[in-house]
This record gives sequence, C-alpha cells and structure tokens, in this order.
Amino acid sequence: MNKPNVLVPDATDQLPSLQAPSGVPTPKTTEVMVILTAKQGVTRQQIMNLMPAEIRATVKLYLDGKIRQWYSKGDGRGVVFFLDVKTVDEAHAIMQTTPLSKENLTNHEYIPVGPLLPLGLLIGGGPTQQVIETHTQSGGFR
Repeated sequence: MNKPNVLVPDATDQLPSLQAPSGVPTPKTTEVMVILTAKQGVTRQQIMNLMPAEIRATVKLYLDGKIRQWYSKGDGRGVVFFLDVKTVDEAHAIMQTTPLSKENLTNHEYIPVGPLLPLGLLIGGGPTQQVIETHTQSGGFR
C-alpha cells in the first residue's frame, strides 16, 4: 500500500509557519482535501478506460456522504475532493477503494483542513486568542 502524501511546508518556504507551537491548540480537522493527479507516464487512454467505473465509484462515495465536494483542478489535470473524515488515514482508506487508485494510476496529496483560527476572535477569543498572540509574538501573521 502506498504511504499517503501529506502536505508539509518545505524548509525553504518564505512564508511564516502557521503551525501552532507545542502546547497551543491547533485547528480541529473537519475534512481532508485530496488532490488527485495522473502519475507520470500514465496515458490519457489508461485513465479513460477506467473512467466509467471511476465515476460510478466517486458518485457512490458522494451519495454515501464520504465526499462532500469535488472539483476539477483549474489546469484540467486532476481533481480535488473534500472528504468527510477527520484523519489522513481515513481519507487514504477511502481513496484506495477507487478504480484509478487500485490500478496505481494516480498520485494523491492529502491536506487536513479545519476552521480558520482567527475567526475565533469574532466570538471572544479563548484558545484562538492564545494561538494568535503566540503567532504574532513569534513573527507569524504579519
């Protein structure tokens, strides 16, 4: 089984880290975004041969409430799913049931997402206020 690819910022990123320091609350994962793209060397014909079965499988996942939203990538080279799961492992298990994944034709990028922490300021802070103050003091959110 392929290990899921979880988006982790590169050490050379110029953007400040939005990861909370240890001991500070982090966003609750409410969904996992999955980006699917064809593996290098996979032909359009290989994808199209499985497309009817892939469509049926993804529609079933949608009707079962596992896929909340789905989109085509803007460049037309893949799809983006938002899965109703709380962990990358759960998302990986779901995606491995699809025909394109079973045939090992696609790459998957898994990104846990959740509520935007600064929105907590609108309702009186709490743990969100602590995260924002910590990030501001450490040079984040500027």
